[in-house]
Amino acid sequence: MNMDSGAPKPTLPFAIWTGAFTSAELDRIEAYGDRLTAQKALVAGDAPRDKEDDASRISRTAWIARNAETDWFYDRMERIARTLNDKIWQFSISGFSELFQYTIYDGPERAYFDWHVDQGYVEVPRKLSFSLQLTEGSHYEGCDLQFYASKVIETAPRERGAVVAFPSYVLHRVTPIVSGTRKAVVVWITGPNFK
Repeated sequence: MNMDSGAPKPTLPFAIWTGAFTSAELDRIEAYGDRLTAQKALVAGDAPRDKEDDASRISRTAWIARNAETDWFYDRMERIARTLNDKIWQFSISGFSELFQYTIYDGPERAYFDWHVDQGYVEVPRKLSFSLQLTEGSHYEGCDLQFYASKVIETAPRERGAVVAFPSYVLHRVTPIVSGTRKAVVVWITGPNFK
């Protein structure tokens, strides 16, 4: 596993790790996710709705449980999370706060996720968020993962296999997808409250 050369620029609100997964491993994760039943995504704290549209989010999600088939994936993501945290943020962390979220953004749905933070109405406090890019960026238009910090919008790389890591309090969004399909796995790490 290789983290991009050097430490992330201090002005960037996120860090990138590339090369953590082989192409075959990414295929394996995607195939597993595709076997799950994806449902209309809700924003944390939302009650289920019958509406076809949502003012802040349109996408589909499924949950990847930890089991004999996914243990290796959970272990790999934990190593990545702990390494990045040790090198960059040095937060007090304890482990995954929820199951891994398999997320699908489809062009025909004009899927997106408006500006938000990953903290909020969740049972266990999230400290770090991670997004694993499963789809090659050239296979879809739009659907950029973006961050807002210091009055500047920064866009994460679209390279397949890139792990984008950021504190869960950082404001971010996924822009509307224009065409194609984008798939990603989102992971959260928890820990004691910030002091």
